[in-house]
Amino acid sequence: MLSQALNSSGPRLIRPDGHAVEWVVSPGRIDHPDAVAEMEARVAAIAEGRAAERVWLLEHPPLYTAGVSARDGDLLDGTRFPVHRTGRGGQFTYHGPGQRVAYVMLDLTRRGRDVRALVRALEAWLIGSLAHFGVEGDVREGRVGVWVDRKGPGWSREDKIAAIGVKVRRWVSFHGVSLNVEPDLSHFSGIVPCGIAEHGVTSLVDLGIPATMDEADAALRTEFEKVFGPVKVLNAEDAGISAVRP
Repeated sequence: MLSQALNSSGPRLIRPDGHAVEWVVSPGRIDHPDAVAEMEARVAAIAEGRAAERVWLLEHPPLYTAGVSARDGDLLDGTRFPVHRTGRGGQFTYHGPGQRVAYVMLDLTRRGRDVRALVRALEAWLIGSLAHFGVEGDVREGRVGVWVDRKGPGWSREDKIAAIGVKVRRWVSFHGVSLNVEPDLSHFSGIVPCGIAEHGVTSLVDLGIPATMDEADAALRTEFEKVFGPVKVLNAEDAGISAVRP
């Protein structure tokens, strides 16, 4: 466990110039190909100095994505939902309603060209956000994402509550993180999530915390500013994002 290093004085990735990151929350559900096209265009613009950094919060319709390390055998039911191959790090994961996806597009040239530092900062962001709900999240050696310990009479297990999968191009990050607020956890059964069969998945609501997406977003924003610096809040229309599926 590495939780001792991930406290409020832990990893930070703040720009020296203090420029704010655009913070955009899209309503509805965004189809994955539309989201990737929007994200990649933005990454190119950031790399060329034509656009500000951005964090884009959204929900997807039910789907599976495969990262660059995905093993075909970990796709247990490829007919249940659409399967999208992506260039992000990691293996198979699920996205769907009730899960907050945050695509994180940061200029690492301005924040130190250190991908490991980025991942640790993302972990710290998620762990701090979970603490708003009294949930003690942690990371594990050899596993990506954020985990919680669960115990009952005569049993204990570790469940994953948040995933991390990033890619860096021209020192701009994209893809990002997902936090399980209230997804249908049975949807994860079509894959071996992140290639780890011996552990489960959970969510805030599954843990008995009746959190709303708005409450999760508020926690994510507060903790993001602690780790990455100030944000500038934009609605999707002002940000030029219109690809919404009701």
